[in-house]
Amino acid sequence: MMYKNPLIGRVEEKKILENALLSHQAEMISVIGRRRIGKTFLVKSVYDKRIDFEITGIQHATRQEQLRNFMLQIVKYSGGTFPLTEPGDWLKAFYLLSRFLESREKSGKVVVFLDELPWLATHKSGLLKGLSWFWNSWAVSQPVVVVICGSAASWMIKNVVHNKGGLHNRITRRIYLKPFNLSETEHFLKSRKLNFDRYQILHIYMAMGGVPYYLDQIEAGKSAAQNIDAVCFSENGLLWDEFPKLYASLFENSDSHIRVIRALAARKSGLTRSEIVQFSRIPDGGGASTIMEELLHSGFISVSHPFGRKKKEALYRLTDEFSHFYLQFMENNRNEGVGTWQQLSKTQAYISWAGYAFENICLKHLPQIKKALGITGVLATASSFFRRGSKNEEGTQIDLLIDRNDHVINVCEIKFYGAEFSIDKASAMAYRNKLAVFSEATQTRKQLFLTMITTFGLRENQYAAGLVDASLTMDDLFEG
Repeated sequence: MMYKNPLIGRVEEKKILENALLSHQAEMISVIGRRRIGKTFLVKSVYDKRIDFEITGIQHATRQEQLRNFMLQIVKYSGGTFPLTEPGDWLKAFYLLSRFLESREKSGKVVVFLDELPWLATHKSGLLKGLSWFWNSWAVSQPVVVVICGSAASWMIKNVVHNKGGLHNRITRRIYLKPFNLSETEHFLKSRKLNFDRYQILHIYMAMGGVPYYLDQIEAGKSAAQNIDAVCFSENGLLWDEFPKLYASLFENSDSHIRVIRALAARKSGLTRSEIVQFSRIPDGGGASTIMEELLHSGFISVSHPFGRKKKEALYRLTDEFSHFYLQFMENNRNEGVGTWQQLSKTQAYISWAGYAFENICLKHLPQIKKALGITGVLATASSFFRRGSKNEEGTQIDLLIDRNDHVINVCEIKFYGAEFSIDKASAMAYRNKLAVFSEATQTRKQLFLTMITTFGLRENQYAAGLVDASLTMDDLFEG
């Protein structure tokens, strides 16, 4: 992807990079995110021609090959004026980099961009020692911005963010780059002259999420279903074999991460930490905590705290759209040929998947929901509620509660439907009962507002009147 394309969204991330240029101290910025999320694109879009030195690690290369590449980049950025030498280790390589940067005549900050740092750091390479020397002995007293970038989340978190050696607490700013939201996705597609309506965009997002490189595969003249077919179910499609590559590129021992993802995909209501350990069969203890932290940092899973429950009862959900779509539909149907998705999208499994995927999207767009409710300025916390049924008590589940400081709780019902949603007599009774069960179980004294979030809105009828306090549509989720 050429960085001459406009940068879509990334407002906060752009501000972090710009502020680092303006500060009066040396800055070291870590940029972490899954592959194909746009880390390199972000850095180059903001810093563009201000980069004084850039190196991208070579996957599966030897230490000597990485060192040779490093020196070739110094020669390139010097315009051939810096002599090509063969450093025997990373300490010498970073020393030569400091000499080169000192020779630059430049006003303002020097920018150094180390891309795919985990690939540079081959086994026992000594790269981190060299980088530590470069920062502590030279860069820290210079007008410099060092940007460290990497897709291998587990390596970056362990060796950079939580470094216990010479780089301990040296990171001055952090960027965890996440997928686009719906508004950014719509803007991205329009910037590429792709004019889909929001229902089509929603379908694309439910299958692929807001990963820029995935979205860049979408073609004009095809419906959402046709594009999903081409990108996901064709052997020539980018995502046909993406799932195993994605996790292997991000995490060491990625089999354990995939087991957690599979366990969460099979239980849509979410799992506690202890249930994840049980169902995924990963070892309990620090290893499990590390896996959960890495999946959370990378945006594959999310955590919510059930209403009124203790922190240890937090529920984890799989919220990465592509992973869920792959496990639900692609894994067992990738070889079925052209038109596979258009057939699958007519099944009952599709209806179930679409409902869950739309729920997840709503949970990711809480700021937009608050804005649509007119409560942006009201302190509010989001949670869920679940009570198992018994002989004496009726069970119920609420996926989204917005507990407000103005003595109100929005009890949200999320429904994916291809037209206006209509509440019938049985549904109205079920909703009233759900409110009663929640009120009794929690003993809350707050006012409960039943809030419907649907694709195309709620049809006004006798059952909705006096029951539904607020009705939101997918258009509200597309607000910036």
